[in-house]
Amino acid sequence: MSIKNAVYLVSSPGFEKCPLPDKPEYAFIGRSNVGKSSLINMLCNIDKLAKTSGSPGKTQLINHFEITSSVDESEGKKKVNTFKWFLVDLPGYGFAKVSISSRRRWEQMIENYLRKRENLTMVFVLIDARHSPQKIDLEFLENLKKWQIPFSLVFTKSDKETQRVVSKNVKDFLAAMRKTWQFLPGHFVTSAVKKQGRDKLVAFIEEINEELAEKAAKK
Repeated sequence: MSIKNAVYLVSSPGFEKCPLPDKPEYAFIGRSNVGKSSLINMLCNIDKLAKTSGSPGKTQLINHFEITSSVDESEGKKKVNTFKWFLVDLPGYGFAKVSISSRRRWEQMIENYLRKRENLTMVFVLIDARHSPQKIDLEFLENLKKWQIPFSLVFTKSDKETQRVVSKNVKDFLAAMRKTWQFLPGHFVTSAVKKQGRDKLVAFIEEINEELAEKAAKK
């Protein structure tokens, strides 16, 4: 799948202000300073699509981007398939230096979006591969389980540590999940700097889009 175009649409203070839910929607979320904006830019192959910042908590709204992608004959397809879908950059959770009232407002905004956005297809939860399992990440995943929201894990910043350390941290995180999860979600190991994991992420989204298109065609 090739991403042909990525356009910023709107930043919304709540799910009710988001664009019409007429396309598959893929949301990205993670602890503050996990490298979310860099990953989104790497995924779309546009350096400044999502604004990066050295200050955790910079993203405070629900940011929508409209993506146009296609799969052509060179990728083994009989015809060109063009897909339009939403990519959503959600506020981070964690140690952002904001007031308690602001943090609670963000948390409620995120929960409402995740539980009520009807076209939400997949949530990509970003985990910093440099660190051992963090309680805040595991607790957030428990909420997604409780709310029955489909998600995948994206381990970021794999270039910032040795492969041995990254592999251990990923293994330990999945082991921590097994304590309370019967089935584990899919996961990806990425580096925005080296573009590691991009092809697998894009292919995963392509697969979901094709399945949705086939279901829609049968209706």
